[in-house]
Amino acid sequence: MPAKDTFHEAVKEALIRDGWTITHDPYTIVFGLDNLFADLGAEKTLGAERGEERIAVEVKSFLGASGLRDFELALGQFLFYRTLIGRTEPGRTLFLAVPTEAAETIFQRPIVGPPIEEFHVAYLVFDPDRREILRWMK
Repeated sequence: MPAKDTFHEAVKEALIRDGWTITHDPYTIVFGLDNLFADLGAEKTLGAERGEERIAVEVKSFLGASGLRDFELALGQFLFYRTLIGRTEPGRTLFLAVPTEAAETIFQRPIVGPPIEEFHVAYLVFDPDRREILRWMK
């Protein structure tokens, strides 16, 4: 089982507070003989007509020595997981969970915008202290 990210429990609690039901902790991606583990899987009922929304969430702390390097690694993992989830469970959307500080610094750098746009990176910004989701970026 993989080690949990520093902010794993904060994001889990924030999702629950936002009305999500945690269905997987971790969310296992099975592809052929290999297993990978995104941090969380969750579902939310949207209403009788709209059904349910299913997501997987990969939590990142961005606490390394280089925020840009942390972003590179997170982007690669996000694209890898999203590709496999798209083939194994196409109705599930992968989100990258980004703490407020990283969203206000790393994610505001001009060099980060083009890959986010080009690869349609879905992410959520969370406050790790208040354990709440501040915004969803899709």
